[in-house]
Amino acid sequence: MAFDPSSLNNFLLIAAAWGGAFIASFWLSLLVWTYRDIRSRVKDPLVRILAVLVVAVLFLPGIVVYLILRPPQTMEEEYQHMLEEEALLQAIEERSACPGCGRHTAEDWIVCPNCHTKLMKNCHACDRLLKLSWSLCPYCATPEPGKRREDISIKEAIQSVEIKELEEVDEVIEEDDVNDVVELDEVDDLDHSGDGEDLDDLSDEDLINAL
Repeated sequence: MAFDPSSLNNFLLIAAAWGGAFIASFWLSLLVWTYRDIRSRVKDPLVRILAVLVVAVLFLPGIVVYLILRPPQTMEEEYQHMLEEEALLQAIEERSACPGCGRHTAEDWIVCPNCHTKLMKNCHACDRLLKLSWSLCPYCATPEPGKRREDISIKEAIQSVEIKELEEVDEVIEEDDVNDVVELDEVDDLDHSGDGEDLDDLSDEDLINAL
């Protein structure tokens, strides 16, 4: 069988074309991947262009340089990490601690068992636990003794005044009734004492006639 050099040349041309197409497609895919990766990591457009140019000019060495210099985290990963840190800080801030000694305390503790610092107070109306800084009970809307409500309505103010007036009238009536009872008792005592003295002064004949 004779060797045909033209067929060998055709085979080499086809292999070279296939290899060139593969290298070109691989080069373009690296450029696209680099652009997508740097876009997810950096917002600066100049840095994005420089990253793509490094890979476009240096090709495989350029992709190695890019992998070394690129930011370690994407913007989404940084955002998630920031949310986790904020949640952790918020949890630490919301964790109740004693203002006196700084140790951990429970939410329903009234006094710190370590330094005896007062932590909570009781509502005088519903007896629920309140923070020391609260001037109004959030459970029954009762203001702290000695403090007035700022958002009280006119109707509530009138009702409270009427209730106070009725209570004062009831107290006055009760005091008058007590005074009347005391006066009646005193009069009865005087009458009984007077009758006793009159009976002692009477003789036996007068008593028989009176009966």
